[in-house]
Amino acid sequence: MARRKKTSAAEDLMDLVAMLPWWAGVALALVLYVVLHRVASQQVATAIQPGQVGAMVTQTLWKTLASFGQYLLPLICLAGAGMSAWQRRQRQMLVADVSQSKAADALDGMSWQEFELLVGEAFRLQGYAVTETGGHGADGGIDLILSKGSEKFLVQCKQWKAFKVGVDVVRELYGVMAAKGAAGGFVVTSGRFTEDAAGFANGRNVMLIDGPKLYGLIRQVQSSKVSAPARPETTSPAETATPVDAVPAPTCPVCSKSMVKRTAKRGANAGSEFWGCSEYPACRGTRQIG
Repeated sequence: MARRKKTSAAEDLMDLVAMLPWWAGVALALVLYVVLHRVASQQVATAIQPGQVGAMVTQTLWKTLASFGQYLLPLICLAGAGMSAWQRRQRQMLVADVSQSKAADALDGMSWQEFELLVGEAFRLQGYAVTETGGHGADGGIDLILSKGSEKFLVQCKQWKAFKVGVDVVRELYGVMAAKGAAGGFVVTSGRFTEDAAGFANGRNVMLIDGPKLYGLIRQVQSSKVSAPARPETTSPAETATPVDAVPAPTCPVCSKSMVKRTAKRGANAGSEFWGCSEYPACRGTRQIG
């Protein structure tokens, strides 16, 4: 995806602070002000001994820089904290809008920036710690870095509505995963994937999430946050599921919620049907069919 060019070091610092929680940006601003104000308040020795001219020049230089920096750097950090708070609010609003919409085409009107914010928030709601890298640098276009426990996962976001995501994108992510020692990876798009892309990901620790799957995942994790009497959900597009037959659906052995009929996509049982919990991935209860 196209990225805007950085124009200054101040903008780089602001973007870096914006990746932190807003309160961390505020705390950093306070620390910088206290430290730099102390340096700026120091007195420069006027009576010097032979050979101490260099030390006096250095002290004067630091004092001058600190005099400006004690106000400039905290202001940049506060601006970054404000951006972080605004992005957090924007992510929450995006998730709410998508979860309340009637179909996955709610993703189509988003910019790539909004799409990345939405994807990051969807993973946060699943319990991942999310770092938004924005795809900068020679990192294979990685947009998000997820962590859960000691494991790290990489995410590429593709806001492609008119085109299918091809195998080259998936192969590129897989190579970056190996180079960075990631436990797994995700390619997320508002569109679709080609058959070659799906074939390459099959059997590897790469998960492909297209528009309908992302829409279903967001609705599922958002509904799990609402404290209301539990009610069975319809089959979520977040997982490949087959229509339920006339056979009554059993209850989950783990959480007692209703179950839906699914088809295993990988492993020794690939192609076989099984009952999976309708609350997946929050619950991973399964039952055999028959």
